Parts: sequence; structure tokens; C-alpha cells
Amino acid sequence: MPEVIHHSAGKGPSVWFGDAVYTFKATTATTGGSLTFAEATVPPGGGPPPHVHPSTDEAFFILGGELEFLKGEETFLAGEGDFVWVPRGTRHRFRNVGLHNSRMLFLFTPAAGMEGFFNAIGTEAKPGVAPAPLTPEQMRQIVELAPQYGIMLSPPPPGRAA
Repeated sequence: MPEVIHHSAGKGPSVWFGDAVYTFKATTATTGGSLTFAEATVPPGGGPPPHVHPSTDEAFFILGGELEFLKGEETFLAGEGDFVWVPRGTRHRFRNVGLHNSRMLFLFTPAAGMEGFFNAIGTEAKPGVAPAPLTPEQMRQIVELAPQYGIMLSPPPPGRAA
């Protein structure tokens, strides 16, 4: 049986994933597989490529900034205070289209070990240390490890941009 979890503001295991930082508040292990919950700070232009989670729903709550979301083949903007739910099997991605960092909360349910994907590829975030963009090695790892974590990378159809 999982125990009560409490992380103070700004606390929790944090990882640089490229130039974004993800702070995990609840993980597969700490919730008995119920969910993964994290806070993310995404720089301008940052965000993942289009992808699908066949067995996991994903939800986002935007704390600040403006993110462009892809839903299948359509895009829409989400800003401070907006909520976005992406049901499993839906092709999606987000991208910071603003001038400043965007902040959001997001969760996966069921958990499916998603924090393991971030930890396997990213590096421990440290105060006062700037992140580095993803390396070619990390890009290779994303493609290689994605299926192990229930992520199907989904390029755009021919003739279409992501």
C-alpha cells in the first residue's frame, strides 16, 4: 500500500531532459503504479516530438506561459490556468511558443514508469547549473528507449510539419 507523499514547493527528484527540467512529485514506485505526477519548466521552442501513449492517459495544467498542443493533426494554444487531457492512443505533443519559459504540471495514469524514461536519458538537475540541449546520444536513446516505456514516436504524415 503506498504511503502519503509530501514534497514541498520546488522539491522532489529533478532531471534535466535537454533544456527542460522535470521535477517528479509522485512516481510509479511511490503511488503503487497509480500515476506519475510532475512539474515541468520548458524553454522557448522546447517540447517533445509527436508521440502516442497507447496505454496511458496524460493530463496537463498550465501554470504559466503559452504552449501549442498537437491533437492528432490539429494544433491549439493553451495558456496559464488551462487544462489539457490527452486520452491514451492520441497522437500529441506540446511546444513552448512563447518568449519565456512555460511551467506546467502533468500526470500520467496509470503510471507506466514514465519517470524511468526521463531518468534514463536525462541528467540530474542541479541548482545554479544551466541545462544543455539534447546530445545526439540522448536523441538516439529517445528513439531506442521509447517503446520500453510505452511511447510510440509518431512522425507527421508525408508533406506535413509536426
